[in-house]
Amino acid sequence: MNNEVYNTLMNHRSIRSYTDRPVSDMDLQQIIESVQAAPSSINGQQVTVISVQDPATKAKIAELAGNQVWIAQAPVFLLFCVDYNRARIAADLNGEELVITDAVESLIVGAADVGLAMGNAIAVAESLGLGIVPIGGARRQPLELIELLGLPEYVFPVSGLVVGHPADLSEKKHRLPQAAVWHKEKYHTEDLEELIKHYDEEVSAYMQKRTGGKESRNWSQTISSFYNRIYYPQVRQMLEQQGFDFK
Repeated sequence: MNNEVYNTLMNHRSIRSYTDRPVSDMDLQQIIESVQAAPSSINGQQVTVISVQDPATKAKIAELAGNQVWIAQAPVFLLFCVDYNRARIAADLNGEELVITDAVESLIVGAADVGLAMGNAIAVAESLGLGIVPIGGARRQPLELIELLGLPEYVFPVSGLVVGHPADLSEKKHRLPQAAVWHKEKYHTEDLEELIKHYDEEVSAYMQKRTGGKESRNWSQTISSFYNRIYYPQVRQMLEQQGFDFK
């Protein structure tokens, strides 16, 4: 298809090996501009991005995220945060009380805003020839990360994004069959199990090829091994510390 945006999105892959070539100030500026251009609930713009390029700070973040070495290796780490601190200032300026942070709705609004903004950042970075990998491990030890980067009350990390020049291109991962994701007119449950079984076979074959036969882990096995526990247990404590008091 002769559409540059579509082609960029369809060519996405996560990069976990980077050269030492820096990301230019102009490229970083364009990425942040795309973040600000993203839609947001009530135009509240509940997103803050902290860019980190200091090697020592990146090394510490890599450790906190579970020793993800590509965070330290790449030239730029972006931390995407839900931010109601500016809303708190707006409330103060107008003699109002900030109440939304007492409702779970604030999490949905903030996380949706971050997702939209991060999607823009990823698309623009990749269109510039840069590689990226999202870092959910930003929530692994969030209290330490909050202290390290000085996040104020009503601000918390959702995800990181590594940005740099790829040392090599990863293979594209297979996605679920479209019929498992695109449900027309209503949610269809009848064929999901068979679709997932078929997808498991594709992913298992991909893993065997990728690892030279050393691993055959499929999609449902991977998902099950994560979702059989609360794998980032400090998140609730983080939210309470940052001023979110859900009723």
